[in-house]
This record gives sequence, structure tokens and C-alpha cells, in this order.
Amino acid sequence: QVQLVESGGGLVQPGGSLRLSCAASGMIFSDYTMGWYRQAPGKQRELVARIRSGGSTTYADSVKGRFTISRDNAKNTVYLQMNSLNPEDTAVYYCNTDPHWVNWGQGTQVTVSS
Repeated sequence: QVQLVESGGGLVQPGGSLRLSCAASGMIFSDYTMGWYRQAPGKQRELVARIRSGGSTTYADSVKGRFTISRDNAKNTVYLQMNSLNPEDTAVYYCNTDPHWVNWGQGTQVTVSS
């Protein structure tokens, strides 16, 4: 059974940083493009960053220059380093393949507030 477990969220002040982790199991992780998605209250889920199996990355304009996605295939884990956070980054963050085909996990809540 394929499973994705996100962690690392929390409450942070504007300008702060967080590092999210997503551990995958039940899949050949290294074969897949992985993405970090987020869903803010009242909004649709959006893809904010992707990393291909070869390591190339792309970002949504809203996070470019502030977020960095990386992966460790030996640990079946994808990371999202988030810097210079602002209140508009408040959302539940999820990882999944891109395009997504795995059942969504519970996500991890990121709240940016003073």
C-alpha cells in the first residue's frame, strides 16, 4: 500500500522558516516526479514545487526564490525548505506524485502569523 506521511509544519512568524518532510512507502520512490502542494482555507489545492526523478525542479511564481524542494531517494523522502514565509503561505501542505495518483495524506499545517 502506497503511503505518504508529511511532517514539519507549525506556527511561524512572518519572515521565518520551516522545513517540511514527506516520507513515502510502498512505491519505487526514485522513479517518480514528486510535488509539494498546498491548500489554503477556501481555496483549491495548488502545486507549489516539483522535483523530477533526475533532480530538476520547478516552482510556482508565488514561492520562487523562497522555497526549495529536494529529495533523498535513499530515504524515500522529499523535503520543502521554506524561507521568508508570509501570511499568504498559510495552508495545509501535502506531498504527492506529479501528476498525483497516490491517495492524499493528512498533510501538515503551516501557519504564518505574528
